Amino acid sequence: MEVSKEQGDNNAGELRAAYIDGLDEQTRNWINEDARYFFHQALSTPVMNVLSRTEGAYIVDLHGNRYLDLHGNGVHNAGFSNPEIIAAVISQLQDNLAFTPRRYTNIPAIKLAKKLTEITPEGLNRVLFCPGGSEAIEMAVSLAKQITGRWKTISYWDSYHGNGFQSSTLGGEEHFTTGQGPMVPGGFHIEFPNYYRNPWGWTDRDAIDAEYLRQLRLIIKRNPDIAALVAEPISATPVVPSTTYWQQVREICDANGIFLIFDEIIEGFGRTGKWFASEHYVTPDVLVLGKTLGGGLMPFAGIVTKEEYNVLQHRSIGHFTHEKNPLCSAAGLATISYIEKHNLVENSATLGDYLISQLNELKQQFPVIGNVAGKGLHIGVDLVTDPATKEPAVQYAETIMYDCFKQGIAFKVIEGNILTMRPSLIIGKDQCDQIVDALKVAFIRNKLHS
Repeated sequence: MEVSKEQGDNNAGELRAAYIDGLDEQTRNWINEDARYFFHQALSTPVMNVLSRTEGAYIVDLHGNRYLDLHGNGVHNAGFSNPEIIAAVISQLQDNLAFTPRRYTNIPAIKLAKKLTEITPEGLNRVLFCPGGSEAIEMAVSLAKQITGRWKTISYWDSYHGNGFQSSTLGGEEHFTTGQGPMVPGGFHIEFPNYYRNPWGWTDRDAIDAEYLRQLRLIIKRNPDIAALVAEPISATPVVPSTTYWQQVREICDANGIFLIFDEIIEGFGRTGKWFASEHYVTPDVLVLGKTLGGGLMPFAGIVTKEEYNVLQHRSIGHFTHEKNPLCSAAGLATISYIEKHNLVENSATLGDYLISQLNELKQQFPVIGNVAGKGLHIGVDLVTDPATKEPAVQYAETIMYDCFKQGIAFKVIEGNILTMRPSLIIGKDQCDQIVDALKVAFIRNKLHS
């Protein structure tokens, strides 16, 4: 059975099997134990390896082999097992305040909410927390529906917003909807602006933007009851839209009374070289946060929205047990403090520019690199069998991934051929060079035969 590669490399292919066969007996035994007890599902079975610890920018296996992790599930902006975040969580535990029942609040939750209103774009000053990103997306869309009195949504093909029924409906991947029966009605999808891979083969960015915007206007014209448009400002792949595109989307939403919801569960907290990716573009009506918000220790997410929408005292759009969890809040506060103290947003911008420039130099040497895209330390390398046809080099991308893994560099392949690079923001120039050197060795060692 064919497994979608939209969310990652093929976890059931020959290369994965060969890699696992090459591991030591102890590790293979634990992988078999994992497969014995955990429910099997695509994208996570079988696992690649068994980790003994995660620290800083690295993951470490049972035998002490360290891998610079360029994925981290988006939680490691401040580094894995960050000592300052751990200390904050331990201190919170020692205060005997690890949970707050409903009807009560606590100081860490209040402080985190206040801090988020200070670092998010101006005008976003109301906060609501929840356990995970899928729930945060649900809250954002529920808010839009309640405020507008409408029920339809627009989102983007090839996007991922979580696994709840509303969030899966918004996501543009059939992998998460097939076999589920009817999803939430009223979910429309359009294409995300892509200047390297667009259906028309165009290169004029203004013309490309205009055609993508035509799709949006057409849906709105025929569906005046759209409540929200939901998108990542920069896609997870990543694809980086023009400033003009999002400015025009903002204008279209304003003219039609539509909420603009930005999902920054991955792109937030410095990933793109600014605190939030929306700062490259426009301010949304709702900003959705998660992953790094919990500091890589605690599962935590939430939304930040405008004062004018704080009018649902008669409803509950986020009635979660851990809505104001003090332990999660302590982790969030410590994470933001660490990012600020160590200038990690600036580091992401500086090193992102450097790494992208080095990858573009590599592109001149190896035509298999069709395109390099990204902002900050949110980068994608599109591998092709032919620069002219842009045919995705799917099997080759997997080969390169496993070669780099053996060299101590771990990344994820998205859409079958795009090497995605989202390292911790604590890395330095030497680690950027290590990434480029590993790719160069892998390309030389595995010549592409198209």
